[in-house]
Amino acid sequence: MARNDSFDIAGPAGGLEAVLMHPEEAPQAAAVVCHAHPLHGGMMHFKPVFRAAKALQEQGVAALRFNFRGVGRSAGTHDEGRGEQDDLRAALDEIGRRFPGVPLFAGGFSFGSAVALRVAARDERVRAAFALGFPLSMVADPSFVTARALPRLFVQGEQDVYGAREAIQDLGAGATPPAEVVVVPGADHFFAGHLDELQDAVSRWAARRPWAPG
Repeated sequence: MARNDSFDIAGPAGGLEAVLMHPEEAPQAAAVVCHAHPLHGGMMHFKPVFRAAKALQEQGVAALRFNFRGVGRSAGTHDEGRGEQDDLRAALDEIGRRFPGVPLFAGGFSFGSAVALRVAARDERVRAAFALGFPLSMVADPSFVTARALPRLFVQGEQDVYGAREAIQDLGAGATPPAEVVVVPGADHFFAGHLDELQDAVSRWAARRPWAPG
């Protein structure tokens, strides 16, 4: 039965507040979904993060949301994306322990998408990755996006001021294999009024089981 569990993860800077969304049946995969910038109101309960996790849960994936260091009950202080990568690795450790042998993947929204893609570029446990509202204009060197071959999804608002659709499409085309890029017409960076389209895009991608061996 689908249910949500709340607990703390043992993170590198202390406890990390987390919510695990279980699917109806035994999970086919497990994912970590990362939130937006902590200094700009980002937290695990932010709507794009919840909607993405809900889409995964409905597709048979155990979806873990958590607060980065210094957010909510999570210990520590913001570390400009460096320590946050270690937080994500701790979250991957947690779901790997809870679901041994199950494929793992990661993604996130805005700042969280950059953290997820950076970790995915180096962590062999991550079998697929997704980015919602990838803030390309805020990333000095996006080469990490294409540093490792794995399936990726980008969902970008047509009016996203932090990542123009053409630039995201070019970035996705340079990945191996080429990333799937979904541009949501009329949507801004936060997908205001377009959360259903965001959730549908994640759901369709997850339904194809991109984390499975080819």
